[in-house]
This record gives sequence, structure tokens and C-alpha cells, in this order.
Amino acid sequence: MNEMPTLSEPNATPGSAVKTAPQAADQPAGRAPTLLEQLQKPMSIAVIVLAVLLAAQSWSSSKQIRNLREEVAKRLQKGDVSNAETGVLARTVQEGAKELEIKVGALENRQSETQSQQLALEQLYNDLSKNRDEWALTEIEQVLSTASQQLQLAGNVPGALIALQNADRSLSRSDKPQFITIRRAIGRDMEKLKALPSVDSTGVALRLDAVIAQVDSLPMLSDETPALPAAPEKPGKAKAVRDASGKLVGPPAPEPLLQKVRDGFNTWSGDMWADVRQLIRIRRVDTPEALMLSPTQSYFLRENVKLRLLNARMALLSRNETAFRNDLIAAQDALAKYFDTRAKSTQTAQALLRQVQGSNLTIEMPTLSDSLTAVRNYKAKS
Repeated sequence: MNEMPTLSEPNATPGSAVKTAPQAADQPAGRAPTLLEQLQKPMSIAVIVLAVLLAAQSWSSSKQIRNLREEVAKRLQKGDVSNAETGVLARTVQEGAKELEIKVGALENRQSETQSQQLALEQLYNDLSKNRDEWALTEIEQVLSTASQQLQLAGNVPGALIALQNADRSLSRSDKPQFITIRRAIGRDMEKLKALPSVDSTGVALRLDAVIAQVDSLPMLSDETPALPAAPEKPGKAKAVRDASGKLVGPPAPEPLLQKVRDGFNTWSGDMWADVRQLIRIRRVDTPEALMLSPTQSYFLRENVKLRLLNARMALLSRNETAFRNDLIAAQDALAKYFDTRAKSTQTAQALLRQVQGSNLTIEMPTLSDSLTAVRNYKAKS
């Protein structure tokens, strides 16, 4: 290091300062140190500290450089592995892309075939849609015509309502405003059918079936058997009785032999008279021929009554009021003429037939002419 110039006196010259330095060295040790000597010690300490700091900085820098090199080497190694994996993945992606290209080509071929088929189907649909409305109206006309015939012949009101509802539902699927007139006519016919009074045909038919099932078990006048008389009470053993005071009194003394004979004769004569009375019975019968029926004639009579009731049931379903009334009257006359009207079963059958006869079948059925006319007018215009 260069030595620093010493401080001289204020009026000293540079030459004199140089001269004084050796003189200061030659001074004795007991003399007080000069300013230069005082400044040299901190400078040396600072140099040492600076050297230590430089050495620490150099060691730290070398360590960081070594760590950085290791980190760079690790990252380079990882980069090589990633590059290898990326290459494998790239090859896999290329193979998948090739497969996708093949599949896309097949799909394009199928799409072209599908488009051609779709065009053919659209052409066919267009051809069919031209006549679709005409076919639907023809079907509706046929259904309404059948329902009208059933309504007039058999009075099938529920069937006619179902036919009208199906026709209205078929027309509702189309958005053509031309069908509004037809649907309005169908609605009017539906209101007419709903306003009709209800006839319990099922209940009347069930009552007729109940009477038909009872015909075979109804008693007839020709097969009536006389009722057996009540059996007389047989004398039993004498029992102890109580007297007026409430005390038990023993059985009476045995009757004499003559009394026993008299009682036996009275019992025998009573039985004989009861049997004789059963041989002859007097009864008023308005139709004597009813008592003279043979078993075969009785069988055919029962079958005839059942046939009359079956015919009345058929007339009920076909709404034939005249035939229904005539068959019921004939069956009631047969029951009153040939069957025992005193029996409970006969009375029950007659009551059921009277209930059936009171049913009103004379209901004028409306026609479905409004709906049929609207459909036919639309078909004629188109």
C-alpha cells in the first residue's frame, strides 16, 4: 500500500514533510505516536475484514455456482425424460390420428349413404303426405258411419261417443285450419249424445238373467204335492207337578185299562181321519189345464218361459221396444197361469219382471249426420 502523506504544520512545505518522517522514526519510544501511526491500525483492520468478506463472498459464490450446475444438470435430465415421453406420446397420437382418419372416412361413407337414404325417405314421405289427409278422412268417415249404424240399431251410445272422440283426436294432430268445421260438427254430435237420458241396460239384463236362472226351480201347479199334517204329540211319562201352594206333587196314579183303550182308539181314529182328508183337497184354479200337464209338458213349458225371457233380453239390446214388451207379457202370463203364485220364489220372479217391464226403452237416438256431412263435404271440395 502507498503510504498516506503525513499532516504537517500549517505553514510547512512538502519538502519539510518528507524530511520530518525519518526524523519521527528516529525519535525515542517514549515519545507519543503521531497521527499517521494512529491511522495505520484501523486501516489494517479494515483490510483484514475486507479480505475475510471477499473470501466469504468467493466461497458463497462458488457454492451457489455448484448448486446451480447441479440444478441445471437435474433439469436437463428431466427434460431428456420428458422429451422421451413426449416422443412416445406423439407417436401414440399419430397412430390414434391415423385410426381416427380411417374411422372418419368410414363415417363419411356411411353419412353419404344415410343422406341418400334420407333423401329417398323424404321423397317417399312427400308422396305419402299428399294422400295422408284423404286417407285419414276416409278412415274417419268409415268409423263414424259404423258408429251411426250401431247407434240406430243397438243404441250403443258409449261406442258412438268413443268413435267421435277418436275422430276428433285424429283431426287434432293436424294443424290444418280446414278441419275446424269438421271438429265443430263432431263436437255438436258429442253434446247430443251426452245429453241423452241414461238407460240401465246392464241392470235390466241382469234382472232377466236372474229370472231365467230361477225358472227351473219355480214350483208349478201340476207338480204340487199335498202338505203332510203335523204329527200328534205322543203321550210321555207323567211328570211331577206343583200344587197351588207350590209344593211338588208326585205323578198321578196310573189310569185304568178302559181309559187306556179309549185313548188308543181316539188316537187311531184321528190319524185315520187326517189321512182321509189328504186324499181329497178342494182348491180354486182358474186354468184347469194347468193341473193336467205331464212331466214332459212341464219341462217344455219351463223352456218356453226361458226362451221368452231370452228373446226379451235380445230385444233389450237391440232397442226393440215392441218385442221386449210382448215377450215380457207372455212370460208373466205363463208364470201366473201354470206356476204356483203362492210360493215365495214365484212372487220374487214376478216382482223382478214387473221392475224390468217398468224400464223405459223408447229413447229416440240421434244420428251422426252432422259429422258425416262435414267430412263428406270436405272430401268433395278437396
